[in-house]
Amino acid sequence: MGLKAGIVGLPNVGKSTLFNAITKSHALMENYPFATIEPNTGVVMLNDKRFDRLCEIFKPKSKVKATFEFTDIAGLVKGASNGQGLGNKFLDHIRQVDAIIHVVRCFKNDDIIHVENSIDAIRDIEVINMELIMADYDVCKKRYDKVFPKAKSSKDKDSLFEIQVLEKVIKLLEEGNMLKDCNLAYDELKVLSILNLLTLKPTIYVGNVSEKEYSNPSISEEFLKVSDYAKKHDSECIPICAQTECELASLSDEEKKDFLSMLNITMSGLDQITLSAYHLLNLKTFFTTGADEVRAWTFKNGMTAPNCAGIIHSDLEKGFIKAEVYKYEDIDKFGSEAELKSHGKIETVGKDYLVQDGDCLYIRFNVTK
Repeated sequence: MGLKAGIVGLPNVGKSTLFNAITKSHALMENYPFATIEPNTGVVMLNDKRFDRLCEIFKPKSKVKATFEFTDIAGLVKGASNGQGLGNKFLDHIRQVDAIIHVVRCFKNDDIIHVENSIDAIRDIEVINMELIMADYDVCKKRYDKVFPKAKSSKDKDSLFEIQVLEKVIKLLEEGNMLKDCNLAYDELKVLSILNLLTLKPTIYVGNVSEKEYSNPSISEEFLKVSDYAKKHDSECIPICAQTECELASLSDEEKKDFLSMLNITMSGLDQITLSAYHLLNLKTFFTTGADEVRAWTFKNGMTAPNCAGIIHSDLEKGFIKAEVYKYEDIDKFGSEAELKSHGKIETVGKDYLVQDGDCLYIRFNVTK
C-alpha cells in the first residue's frame, strides 16, 4: 500500500518547486499563474536507516524501498469552483490520495507574483479550503439527488441512512466547515467513504519560508500563523524553503548531510513530510528480508499478521498459517538470523498477532487449488 499525497495551494506559492525537489523531476516552473495545468505525478523512495542496515546485513540481490507518490496540482484561485482560473476540474486528480499537502507562501519577494497581491498565509489557506469545501458540496449534492428518489420509493434502510448523512454534511459544507473538523461518527464516515471527499483528508500544511528563515522559522510571523492554524485544526505543520530543497536534491547523500548541518537542520523537507504523513495516517513499516530481496512495506497500525501478508499478496492472506517474526532492533544487534535463532529472538505467531513497526516477517501459507 504505497502512500499517496496531493500537493495543493495558490499559484506561485512554491508547489512545483517543492515537487521538483522531492521527486528530483522536472515539473514546469514559471513565474506566472497556472504553469502547472495537467497534474505532475512522481514516485519517490522513502529513506529509512533500518532498511539500509538490513541491506547491509543480508546483501540482497534486490532492494525495494517503500514509496511515496506525490501529485502536483494546478494552482487554485478564489472562485475556482465557479470557473475562475482553471476551475476546479483538477480536484478529481487528488480524490484518491491519502493526504493533502497544502503549501502556503510565508515569504515576501516582489519579484514573484502573488495572485492576491499581498502575503497573508491564513487568507490563502482559507481561499483553498473554501474551494475544497465547494468541490465536496457539489459531489455530495449530486449524490443526494441520485439517491433520494430511490430512498423515498423503496424505503430501503441503508439508502435512507445515506440520505440522512448527506443532508447533514451538505449543511455543514454550506456553513463553510471542513468535514474533518466535524467529528463525524464512524458509520457516517463509512457511508461517505465512496465519495473520497477532499475535506475529510488529513492535511499537512507546508509553510514555504525564505532561505534565511529556514533554520529558524520562528522568526517568520506568517509561518507562526500557519503553525497555530494547523494545531487548531488537528493538522501537521512543516517549515520548508522550497528553493533550498531544490538545491539539496542535486547533492549526494554526504553533501546533503553537510549542507543540512550547515543550516542547523537535521532532516530534509521530504523526510519531514514523510514522517508527518505517516503520523497523520497512523502508518508503520514492516520488512521482508533475505539474500534474494530486502523489501519495506507500509501498513496501517493495528493490522494483524494475515492482513500484512495480504499486502504482499492476496494468496498469502487467504492461505495464512503462521508467521516467523523478529524485531529490527534484534537483527541490528545480533547481525544475522543464525544469531537470532541461537538467542531465541525469532517468534512464531498466529492469526491474532498485531504487527509492530520494524517487524521482519516470514509468512508461511498454503493455498489449495
